[in-house]
Amino acid sequence: MPTEILMPALSPTMEEGTLAKWLVKEGDTVSAGDLLAEIETDKATMEFEAVDEGTVGKILVAEGSEGVKVNTPIAVLLEEGESADDIGTGSPAKADDAGQKAAEEAPAPAPEQAATAATPAPAAPSASDGSRVFASPLARRIAKDKGLALSQIKGSGPKGRIVKADVENATAQPAAAPAPAEKPVAAAAPTPAAGPSADAVAKMYEGRDYTEMPLDGMRKTIAARLTEAKQQIPHFYLRRDIKLDALLKFRSQLNKQLEPRGVKLSVNDFIIKACALALQSVPDANAVWAGDRMLKLRPSDVAVAVAIDGGLFTPVLKDAEMKSLSALSAEMKDLATRARDRKLAPHEYQGGSFAISNLGMFGIDNFDAVINPPHGAILAVGAGVKKPIVGEDGELTTATVMSVTLSVDHRVIDGALGANLLQAIVDNLENPMVMLA
Repeated sequence: MPTEILMPALSPTMEEGTLAKWLVKEGDTVSAGDLLAEIETDKATMEFEAVDEGTVGKILVAEGSEGVKVNTPIAVLLEEGESADDIGTGSPAKADDAGQKAAEEAPAPAPEQAATAATPAPAAPSASDGSRVFASPLARRIAKDKGLALSQIKGSGPKGRIVKADVENATAQPAAAPAPAEKPVAAAAPTPAAGPSADAVAKMYEGRDYTEMPLDGMRKTIAARLTEAKQQIPHFYLRRDIKLDALLKFRSQLNKQLEPRGVKLSVNDFIIKACALALQSVPDANAVWAGDRMLKLRPSDVAVAVAIDGGLFTPVLKDAEMKSLSALSAEMKDLATRARDRKLAPHEYQGGSFAISNLGMFGIDNFDAVINPPHGAILAVGAGVKKPIVGEDGELTTATVMSVTLSVDHRVIDGALGANLLQAIVDNLENPMVMLA
């Protein structure tokens, strides 16, 4: 019977998206892995692949449609022998298969989403060891008809997915007994509105000249996540001034030597390296909050805020402590370019334990950044400014000074630990040659 293709959740924060472009048309034959459409998420424009083979029987959502909710049917896939006339005559089993398919395609939600979800999603069938079983809707129906246990069948499809041929070639085995139904979970109490309603605000400005600007998916996500961060994360702030003269001199020398290779290091590259090494020096601060526990990371995965039109990304430089300054510089340039083009994949902007937000290039002397959950801390970096200081010999002199503020999640990092982390960052930046040792 016809199978519905559902709007996928292509990122953990995605609730709806824009069906930007269809890459197939009605009547086209597709196989698992073929590209079906381009979908704009709250973060990027991504390609959506087919997970089953068949013929596109009907396109239900026109390209260019905005606000398409996740798990909404967007097209119908026909199997061999079916026709468009069969559409709409499906049974409840069809809906179950479609729902299961959506659960397989969607990535696991981030911890903060799981904690705030009002209604739990139905769990995917699992093997005896608790791992999930991935199978096409057609394979599930055949297995059910033949009395086969999917957990006992080895899949030959993409990423081990069980397909039609696997089930047809399997020998009959009794299906596992269904797990006892869990008690229904009470719906979460509605949270109070965070301010006056849209209509109430609009009424305040009656008669004034303004342009109403609808929120896109990215702006909605930023608003929700940062509101949640300020409400739920107990921030505290540590501030230091960092003398940059040694770093600026060292950077100039390195850039002259690297010029034949076309490499030009920025101050931000040194800051990324300094933070990555500091997390190794103070390993207890290299941690994230995970609801009922903390996760202490071994590698230094450092996220860096990148401003784009209408929002921002925080791409993550993984294993930053292991990479050279030139490698970090090249990777950061690539991530920033693709972030501005909204071409980053979810795994490139998810994760990390620590973030950097640098507004010094915009002339900001100092500021306090909001922690991006589940990170344990974020470093806000201001501009390097010439200031009078008292030298080591007690004489008044001048130095290029950069003000930084470390925003810390007190659930993860206590005051003394945060101070040790910030001291390690300062030491690395004021003694830049140490970072190459």
